[in-house]
This record gives sequence, structure tokens and C-alpha cells, in this order.
Amino acid sequence: MTTPADILKLKGPTQGFLCPLSANTFGIEFLEFQIRDMVGMSTFFHVKRDRDAPMPPPEALDDSSRFIRYDFGSEFLKLRTIGTSLVFSVGKAELRNFLMIERHYFRNRLIKSFEFKFGFCIPGSTNSWEFIYDMPKLSKKEEQEMIDAPYETRSDSFYFADDKLIMHNKAEYAYSKK
Repeated sequence: MTTPADILKLKGPTQGFLCPLSANTFGIEFLEFQIRDMVGMSTFFHVKRDRDAPMPPPEALDDSSRFIRYDFGSEFLKLRTIGTSLVFSVGKAELRNFLMIERHYFRNRLIKSFEFKFGFCIPGSTNSWEFIYDMPKLSKKEEQEMIDAPYETRSDSFYFADDKLIMHNKAEYAYSKK
């Protein structure tokens, strides 16, 4: 069983997913997600799913459903603080000690690790989760390397309930000149 302590020891992004889609026994569905600059309040990414549209069952999905690629543009690397907001629903079981660990890497070097605790979610509830990130300080050289190497910046997002891994998502990032 993969624990939060195991995740914090990772030296690079995972090659695959550390749990199957079926591990989400709590019926968690992500309904809306937004990434924005907390200073200028500009939005870099926003997606919203129709809450009335049923999610396909896990067996109808493949791993592409938990992978995304972003291209935020090179100015994103100059931001100091970003905010993300997530709206999610929970199925019929209560969700205890909900924890997200997100680890960002560039070329297998850890740039930043974040840990967010939600605690308890009522069965059948819809919840909002706001994260405020202080961006890592990068040298000019590091910024340029990341711009010059699209999609070599990667992240793994791990979701736990009572220290049991129930979801794992992956992302890749580009910071191209726009």
C-alpha cells in the first residue's frame, strides 16, 4: 500500500499511476477547476463539467482521463503566488482525512512539493477547495531551461483518504513564448 510517507520520498515523477481508477471507492468527481494569478487575478485555466451529466463508471475510463497537458506561457514562471480552486463531489460514503500531495519536477528534480488537508467530507456533498501556492524561486537559467524544454516539467497529484491512496493524476507543463 502506498502511503503519504512513500510519496514524500519520491525522487522524480512516477512512470505510471500508483493506483487504479477503481481505487476511488468514495465516488469523488471533480466538477470544476481553475488556476489563476493571485496578484493580477488573471485566469490561466478554467474547466467546468455539467454537474447533472453522469460520470462514466471507472471501468469505462482509461488512464488518459487522469492526465493533462498545460501550456501557460513563459510569463507564468514569473508569478509569485497562484491560486487554484477545485469543486468536487463525494459519493455515498463519508470521506475522512482527505489529503492531497502534489509534487512538481523538472527533469526529475523536485521543484516544489505541496500538501493540503481537507479533513472530512459529508456523504453526497459538493465541496470547494482553495489552494494558494507560493511559486518556487527560479534562477533566470532555470526559467529559460523550462521554457526551452516543453513538457519536461511534470507533476503528480496524489489523493488519500485515511492514508490510503485513492486517486493519482499526472500533468505536464510547457511555458512557451506567446
